[in-house]
Amino acid sequence: MKKIHQTLTEGPILKSLLSVAIPIILANVFQAAYQLTDSFWVGRLGEKAVAAVTVGMPVIFLITSLGIGFAVAGSTLTAQYFGAKNSKMVNHCAAQTLLMIAFVSVIFSLVGLLFSGQILHLMGVPADIYDTALNYLRIAFIGLLPNFCFFMFQSIMRSIGKPTLPVYIVIGTVILNFVLDPLFMFGFGFIPRMEVAGVAVATLITQTIAAIIGLAILLGGKRGIHLKIKDFIPDKAFIKRAFLLGFPASIEQSARSLGMVVMASLLTGFGTLAVAAYGAASNTVQILIIVSIGLSAATATLVGQNIGAGNVIRANRIAKLSMIISFVTLETAGVLIYIFAPSLIAFFVPGDLAIIAGGAVYLRITSLFFGLIGVQMTVNAVMQASGNTTTSMIITLTSQWIIQLPLAYLLSQHTSLGINGIWYAFPITNVIISILAFIVFKSGHWQKKRLTENDKLGAVISENVQSEEIIPYDA
Repeated sequence: MKKIHQTLTEGPILKSLLSVAIPIILANVFQAAYQLTDSFWVGRLGEKAVAAVTVGMPVIFLITSLGIGFAVAGSTLTAQYFGAKNSKMVNHCAAQTLLMIAFVSVIFSLVGLLFSGQILHLMGVPADIYDTALNYLRIAFIGLLPNFCFFMFQSIMRSIGKPTLPVYIVIGTVILNFVLDPLFMFGFGFIPRMEVAGVAVATLITQTIAAIIGLAILLGGKRGIHLKIKDFIPDKAFIKRAFLLGFPASIEQSARSLGMVVMASLLTGFGTLAVAAYGAASNTVQILIIVSIGLSAATATLVGQNIGAGNVIRANRIAKLSMIISFVTLETAGVLIYIFAPSLIAFFVPGDLAIIAGGAVYLRITSLFFGLIGVQMTVNAVMQASGNTTTSMIITLTSQWIIQLPLAYLLSQHTSLGINGIWYAFPITNVIISILAFIVFKSGHWQKKRLTENDKLGAVISENVQSEEIIPYDA
């Protein structure tokens, strides 16, 4: 009998968790560097260029968030089938999800290209940056297909416990992007000067290269997964299943994005200083979020594989350990941030005492409750990995739209707290929603859902696939 590919269903839990989490964290760090590279070069073009990119980013982020939900469905199914050692269904899930993601991205691109102008008008974009923002946004919409495909490649590799390879690709694209940005922005040889549009073109090129490499790896069959052309033949039953599983996750991600927009609108009512203080402080918070995202993504992979393998007890132990690690890590960081808050803000905005003071107040009000963010993100990861994407969506919607945003409005607009009312909304929400999330986790309902159990669809597909090849798991 040929050797079945290795899974993360055996061995020390901590070692397995860190082996997946660390590469994901690194990939996210370098992905952030990708955005910083664009910001670095755009800043050389002046205030209007920065503003044009700034107004376009929330739109792209919102659209990307919608696509991420369907990637969650594909990675959840892939992880569970990988844990169940069903190679045929791993390949089928990955290929069909890629097909679905590609279709969705093309639709979004076409809609975006047709209505970019109307979107910018609705946003109230000033006339002096409208044309620049429009050019940038249209090119960014064209780049949705490779962007979505590479994100799906990352999700697939994570779901089978191979998160390291995408890190190398991201590092390569970051370096290439840093070189291409000035070439297309300022022109070189036969390359015309494109300014802000050049940044979008450089990003499109690097994302396309990354997507092609990712697809080549999936088709190559040497990294624990082997997609074949026949795997991409549309399977309506599977696509419907993945869509129903991914739709709640898509709503969840887009709700987060919209929540950020609403929160930003509340902040603008308190003036530029409030927005600047929040922005400077958020740089510190984002670093912690990257760590928490890595841990939660690793948790989803391990929990998904173990549920697929029928090892619910181990899945429960993984979830508990991840929750403890995430809480302790973020809470320890939160204490340090509380102590050194002014210095951390000064690192990003040296010399501006007003922003340093305002940002420090925000950090000190919120930082001692950062550990609770880890609890929430771990529970959401467990819900998604077990196929309870609707539960995860409800937790997120409750957190942002029922508690945090209304509370921020009431405390800032109808009490003497002013801007501090917005800051206090964060820890209050974290306390309430982490308790709710923990109760949902302890109920154990998530342990009863196994997507690969009694799977008629998987059985039919496995019978129809003629190849009996079992995929080896290469190191």
